[in-house]
Amino acid sequence: MSELTLTVMRLGFLAVLWLFVIVAVQVIRSDLFGTRVTQRGSRRNAAPRQQGAPSAPPPQQRQQQGGRQRRGAPSKLVVSEGTLTGTTVALQGQTISLGRAHDSTIVLDDDYASSRHARIYPDRDGQWIVEDLGSTNGTYLDRARLTTPTPIPLGAPIRIGKTVIELRK
Repeated sequence: MSELTLTVMRLGFLAVLWLFVIVAVQVIRSDLFGTRVTQRGSRRNAAPRQQGAPSAPPPQQRQQQGGRQRRGAPSKLVVSEGTLTGTTVALQGQTISLGRAHDSTIVLDDDYASSRHARIYPDRDGQWIVEDLGSTNGTYLDRARLTTPTPIPLGAPIRIGKTVIELRK
């Protein structure tokens, strides 16, 4: 073998070795510190809709809810149990996606959650609906497993794996 070939092989091996070290450090860092949760409040309709992503409510529905809310209607979604305990999302008439995917509104760092697990959205009457998106382990509303989109009563627990979410005023 020529000296040039041997040097190129050494450099290639060194590059692959460093790539392995970098990937190993990233995996260890994500295991120690968890996934990064980013705020999505200011981002509306910025990304095009992807295949399998939950659809947004129709424009006339957004206009109805853009004004005043009904008296007694929920105004926020609160995580009451799980790794994100205390997290609050303001309800402003938009669809809230839940799951392990990084583009979800609430990113769940939970082994029992699917990447696109569930969504919560308002209906035409201003009532909030929870829908399971075909998850493996299911979504539970007040101890009942969801099979169809279901209205959410105020304060009723929505369980996704170890995470519990509630609608509050």
